Amino acid sequence: MSSVFTKIIQGELPCYKIYEDERTFAFLDIEPEAPGHTLVIPKAEVDKVYDLSDEDYQAVWATVKMLAKHFEEVLGERTMIKVVGTDVPHAHVHVLPVNENWAGDPRLKMTPEEMEAMAEKLRVE
Repeated sequence: MSSVFTKIIQGELPCYKIYEDERTFAFLDIEPEAPGHTLVIPKAEVDKVYDLSDEDYQAVWATVKMLAKHFEEVLGERTMIKVVGTDVPHAHVHVLPVNENWAGDPRLKMTPEEMEAMAEKLRVE
């Protein structure tokens, strides 16, 4: 059975896509801790980051680095990077702008319009 992230990559479930290349996919977290909270995932469905092939592991971290720098330029805020690895059995890294709204508390409720506006602002073509 495919993970929810694989279904997003395959277009079976909608998302607010930020970036995609041959090995990685990045999209807004639908329960963000802060506006712009993004998940970077490998296209290969592997449960844990440390079980990825070396190529996919390096690709994920290259995408994380690029997006973190991009987010800081676009939003003018520091970016937190974290690996939790317990909520979805598909390796992923959180790229999280740290702004005045972030307190590590419950997730924000953002409207679809707010999510689309943030995705448009952060999207990398």
